[in-house]
Order: sequence, then structure tokens, then C-alpha cells
Amino acid sequence: MAVRSIDKGEKAASPLRKAHPSAKIDVLALDMLNYDSVRSFAERVEQLPRVDVVILNAGYWEMGSWHIEPSTGHETTVQVNYISTALLAILLLPVMKRSSQASQRPGRLSIISSGLAMAAKFENANEVPLIPSFDRLGAFSVGAGQERYSTTKAMVCMLVYKLSQFITADEVIVNAVDPGFTKGTALLRGAKGLMKIGVAAANATARTIDQGTWCYIDGIATKGKESHGSYLTNWRVNPFPSLMYTPSGKQTTERLWEETLQELDFAGVRSVMKSLS
Repeated sequence: MAVRSIDKGEKAASPLRKAHPSAKIDVLALDMLNYDSVRSFAERVEQLPRVDVVILNAGYWEMGSWHIEPSTGHETTVQVNYISTALLAILLLPVMKRSSQASQRPGRLSIISSGLAMAAKFENANEVPLIPSFDRLGAFSVGAGQERYSTTKAMVCMLVYKLSQFITADEVIVNAVDPGFTKGTALLRGAKGLMKIGVAAANATARTIDQGTWCYIDGIATKGKESHGSYLTNWRVNPFPSLMYTPSGKQTTERLWEETLQELDFAGVRSVMKSLS
């Protein structure tokens, strides 16, 4: 288990250990706002004897505020939901590929997206350079937390599409999973005023944590090679956000990927991707 707070992680792991005494459950620190933490976590994972399944479900929704993470210089929603997620996925793929070669079965990497990706306006999609444009307050208003979140989850779909071009479904099945709106999580803990009322109303028809979890399980266990490089929602393979199929959207996908490699060059991601072929 990867957690920001070891204490909270141990509390979550405790009932799991009691329910499954023969299982070995480790709790490792991971701060998605800190590149050193992401790299350190990946190095710890690399020491494991095998890595068959990875679920990257870090999600951040900043409501009514806007912040730049000092250590990276990027807006926090984009940093957590996309940039650090991309770094972690890239660093873990070689480890997963080695495990799949040893087991003769494909690994499973699911990155959590959202149905809101389908509604993302991505108003700065044509900005050049693209990633730095998210760090200007003018790109999104302070109160545009939902649009920032939606856009980053569309970017996750672009990431999954690109990763699938570097590794085959026989090695690691990579997909994006939408668990649906799920109540009982801390994602919308910053809701206030009318937004808080709206969240309460949405909870009436929201999925339970168990139901959302089954979407994760579907992505990493039920779905097979047909889901490689795809987006899963409601337990089915579905199209990516429509903007990805337009000429400009395809250009945005390629530009985002190239800028991602540039941003993460300090971690040697280009050589990592080359090693997969």
C-alpha cells in the first residue's frame, strides 16, 4: 500500500491483516507532490521479487483554491493526477515487464481516470508549451476545480494511450479505469457552501466504496488484453474522450507526451521507455 501518511496507512492495513493473516501487507510512503518520494517508492518496489498488479489511484480535486507546489513548480491538481502519475507508471513498467517474463503472464497496470474526463473542455489544449500553461492562474479560475480535475483525468487517458504503444498486452496490460462517482472517499473533502450541498445530493445515487472497488478489480483481473490502451467504465471498454479523436486532439496527445518526457528527463524516463522495446 502506498500512502502519504504511514500512520493512516497502518490503520487501514490493520483490519486487512486480521482478515487475511497469511497475507503480507506492507505500507510504504508515497507523496505524489514530491518527485524524490515518487522515485524512492519506485526503487523500493523494484526490490520486490515480483510485481504483477499495480493500481495508480491518486486523485486530487482542489476546490475553491489554487496552489503551485513549490518543489516542482506545478499546479497541485496537475502534479498529482497527471505528472507524478506518469512518472510512477513509467518507472514501474520495466519492473512489471520483468515479472511478466518470469511468470509468462501479462502484468496489469490500471490508472484511475474519471467519467468527468468525457466532459473536459481542455481549454488550454492548444497552448505551446502545454504543461507550463497549467501553472498560470489564467488557465483556470480559482474556483474551476472541477474543470482542472476533469482535464487531468482526460490527460490520464492520453497517457494510457501512449504507454500502450511502448509495451505489448502480452507483457503488461495498461488501461484507464473509471470507478464512477463514489461516496465515502475524501476526494471532495474541500467542498463548501452550495458545492457541499451538491455533493450531498450526488451521494444519494453514488456508488459505494465496494462498488467502486469492483471497477478496479474488473480493470486488473476480469478484463484481458482487449482492454490494453483503453478506457473502462461501467465494466466495459469504451471510447476515450472524443477530443482525442480529433486532429487537434491527436496533436495535443503527442505534444503532452513529449513535454512529459522533457519534464521528467531528470529521472531518465526516455531511456526507461527505450528499454521496454
